[in-house]
Amino acid sequence: MTDDIPAERHVYGRPDAPVTVLEFGDLECPYCRAASPVLRELVDTSDGQVRLVWRHFPLFEVHPYALSAALAAEAAGSHGKFWQMHDELMAHQDRLAEQDLRAAAVALGLDPAEVAGDGAQAFAPAISADYAAGVEAGVRGTPTIFVGGTRFHGKVQLDRLREAVEAVR
Repeated sequence: MTDDIPAERHVYGRPDAPVTVLEFGDLECPYCRAASPVLRELVDTSDGQVRLVWRHFPLFEVHPYALSAALAAEAAGSHGKFWQMHDELMAHQDRLAEQDLRAAAVALGLDPAEVAGDGAQAFAPAISADYAAGVEAGVRGTPTIFVGGTRFHGKVQLDRLREAVEAVR
């Protein structure tokens, strides 16, 4: 059913970087928002040795807008604007209702009817595939991070992430 959905749709950094940091995240999660700049700095200061892969794990039971935000980001990603939408939604986690997602789409030059509401439902299989992969990997909360396939535990701090990267190289 979801075999045609690539697991690595959203890569920040060099696609062929030798170390992959995989984040299962929720766009409404304040902990994901706090982790985001740290993960980006890790990639940006790695001399092309680290890439970040995002997969959706919307905690819809505690974050009522997480699923619609994930759909909006996925829709933006279909136009090469995943990371721009990701950043916009993370920066404004208090504004993730349908009208906010439509406004974010317009700001990015996207069709708001595709990014929110019924139009965004076309991207549901991708969210489901990510969520199922997270469940299979033992993800229970967000952010859940894997460095080179090894689960990262503890606070998301740059020095600790660099140590984890060195450990898997």
